Amino acid sequence: MDITRTAYGTWSGGKFMHFGEMLDDERYAEMIRKSFDQGVRTFITADVYGAGRADTMLGDALKGIPRDEYCLVGIVGHDFYTGLRAGSKGYPRFTEPSLRGPEEYEGYLTMATEESLKRCQTSKFDTLLLHNPDSIAYTSEVVWDAMTALKEKGLADRLGIAPGPANGFTLDMIDCFERFGDRMDWAMIILNPLEPWPGQHVLPAAEKNGVKILARVVDYGGIFHDDVHPGHVFRDGDHRTFRPAGWVEHACEKLEKIRPIAEKYGLTMQQLACLWNLAQSPVESVVPTLIQEA
Repeated sequence: MDITRTAYGTWSGGKFMHFGEMLDDERYAEMIRKSFDQGVRTFITADVYGAGRADTMLGDALKGIPRDEYCLVGIVGHDFYTGLRAGSKGYPRFTEPSLRGPEEYEGYLTMATEESLKRCQTSKFDTLLLHNPDSIAYTSEVVWDAMTALKEKGLADRLGIAPGPANGFTLDMIDCFERFGDRMDWAMIILNPLEPWPGQHVLPAAEKNGVKILARVVDYGGIFHDDVHPGHVFRDGDHRTFRPAGWVEHACEKLEKIRPIAEKYGLTMQQLACLWNLAQSPVESVVPTLIQEA
């Protein structure tokens, strides 16, 4: 199954990415199952989240649902097997020269993909994305030969890329599409009505090279859920505390300017944000972060 119009990411629920309240295991699993019951058919997980635990929890939550009834998207690229975590920077990329050379790229990606699949309790990903690539992974023929090999081995039906949030990814993404667009099907980027830059700059190159876009952070840090208001106090460690001072106030001011559009068509603000994204060619899927505010 290809990626559907709406998707669920295992970073929701505050357990592996710190947004709002951290749900306990039971509520976290129930949220996944309820998403399926409500019609969501694409589920996304990254092997580095919880050093594999997100994979395991997703696999357990989806157990019993026929595999052909949902699309599973895996994301690999951070080496938490042999790499050491560098504080808030996280685990190193598998292409870090101190960890291995190009001759070992395929071996690592094969191992990481197979281990992620075991935790997810399945035999292949419908789509496999390369996670937060560095300059080597964006440009290396060896890396993309290795990714292609995973598809040839039957570990994934489709391939793609999932860059980090740094603004500098734009030119890297465009260059990567130009070099290897014929090998990839999807790219996951940050995009929403209040955060069109720099994501919109990669859309023409993606469309030109036949790469479909999966948009994340559609909620703009929870603003479009409509329960974060001026003066909101985020709990210690919440990722949103790293945003510039005053961002909530500025965002809420802009939100009120577009609220009449949502009201005119009977939409929630989050639905409006999703539809805005899906109106951008070649965006074909959205994955809002689901947050229980603390």
